[in-house]
Amino acid sequence: MNKVESVIFDMDGVLIDSHPAHRKVWREFFQSLGKDVSDQELEFILDGRKRSEILRHFLGDMPEGVLGEYGRRKDELFQGRPFEVKPVPGVVEFVEDLIRQRIKLGLATSASKSRTLSTLLHLHLSDRFATVVTGDDVLEGKSSSAIYELVCVRLRTEPRYCLVVEDSISAVKVAKQAGFRCVGVANNGCGAKLYAAGADQVIKDFVGFSLDGLESRSHAERPLFA
Repeated sequence: MNKVESVIFDMDGVLIDSHPAHRKVWREFFQSLGKDVSDQELEFILDGRKRSEILRHFLGDMPEGVLGEYGRRKDELFQGRPFEVKPVPGVVEFVEDLIRQRIKLGLATSASKSRTLSTLLHLHLSDRFATVVTGDDVLEGKSSSAIYELVCVRLRTEPRYCLVVEDSISAVKVAKQAGFRCVGVANNGCGAKLYAAGADQVIKDFVGFSLDGLESRSHAERPLFA
C-alpha cells in the first residue's frame, strides 16, 4: 500500500456537522418560494450536489441570473446560523496531527467559495489547507472525479498517494473509481452503505482516528461504526 502523502477533505458532514442546518435552511428557502419539500426529498441535498444542481432539481431550469440570486439568498440564510454549525468531533485535532506529520491537505467541496471560506474562518482552519476547491471551480459536483483531480493537480500529487474523506455515498464511489483511498464519515448513519460504496474504512467521527489506524482488511472484517 502506498504511503499517504495528501488528504482531501469534504466540508459538509466531514469538517462540519452541518446537515441538520442545511435541511432547515433549504426547507425555509423553498417555503419562501411557496414550495414544500419533504424530508425524503431533501436527501438529495446531502449527496455532494452543487447548489445550482439542487436548485434546478427542485425548481426546474432557470436563467443564470435567477440561479445566482437564489444561491446567494440561500447562502445568506445559512450564514445567519453559525451557532448551528459545529466541527465534527475530533476533526480539528486530526487536521493538526496531519499538519505535524507534514501531510499536504486539500479541501474539495460542492459548496460555494464564499460559504467555504467563511466556514474555514469560523473554524480557524483557513491556513491549514494548501488548496481549496469549491463548487465554483468545477462544472460538476461530486458526481464527477474532476474536483478531486483538480486538488491533486494543485497539490502536485497523484490519486494513489491521496486519501479522500467523504460522507456521501456517491462521492465515495466516484473517489474509489478514480483510484483514491477513501474513508467514509458515517455521522448520518450510513456506515453500511459507505462500505458498500467502496470505503476502505468507515468512522463515526475523528475522535481517536489517525492515519496509523487506517485499516487494510477486507470489508467483511471491518466493524461498522454507524
